[in-house]
Amino acid sequence: MSDTSLASASASGGPHGLGATDRRDSWWLGPMLVFLGLVAFGVYSTWAAWTGTDYLLQSHGAYYLSPFYSPDVKDLFGIAPPFSFAFLILWIPLGFRATCYYYRKSYYRAFFLDPVACAVGEPKGRTYRGETAFPFILQNMHRYFFYLATIVLLFLWFDALRAFFFTGPGGHLQFGMGVGSIIMLLNVIALSAFSMGCNSFRHLIGGKMDCFSCSGAARTRYKLWKGVSVFNLRHQEWAWISLFSVGLTDLYIRLCCMGIIHDVRIF
Repeated sequence: MSDTSLASASASGGPHGLGATDRRDSWWLGPMLVFLGLVAFGVYSTWAAWTGTDYLLQSHGAYYLSPFYSPDVKDLFGIAPPFSFAFLILWIPLGFRATCYYYRKSYYRAFFLDPVACAVGEPKGRTYRGETAFPFILQNMHRYFFYLATIVLLFLWFDALRAFFFTGPGGHLQFGMGVGSIIMLLNVIALSAFSMGCNSFRHLIGGKMDCFSCSGAARTRYKLWKGVSVFNLRHQEWAWISLFSVGLTDLYIRLCCMGIIHDVRIF
């Protein structure tokens, strides 16, 4: 761009219109990858939940429950709706991620082009109202989704630990380890790291305090707040790692249930 063009653009406030920018880097790559990643996960998770089958592996004494179907309300409470009961659960982690601060930025850019990237033009004619009007005002429910998602996370921890116990002769549980056990444990660790990096959790730990040094309890809360803030610094990375691990865990259990692959017992 010539000096004259730059001066003209600067005088008029810079380039205008969708995609207009002076940036020369691959600014479009990030939003495109987010779009493809979320669409791929959305399609797979919807299909996996819709099937209502191949979510629980019990062969050779194993007990691997897909995270898409945990808690197993059908077995625990005898709930048997005319549709896959996974949909009775998935709205909680979906709401938690959809209202997450990082995910908001990501899908606002990738799906709504609002804005598509920093210093890149968005569609004309839009009036910025932030998250003050429906439906975006519902984003304020994030902390409540966090509380519900924590309950689901506790069930997932139980499932991961249960995956290390196999039914032996006489129906007795014996400690063991399979590839599925490790996958389920890594998945719940990733989900926990994502949850602990949530701003709602940081607020729960250290929020509503005017002084961190006024008492022993306050100093303890400050240390805890600093500890969980470590996860917040990598919240974006844990968001994607945990999203991938959830899909991978379901896929592994599903393929084992279908007999396409077999779980390897380490001991």
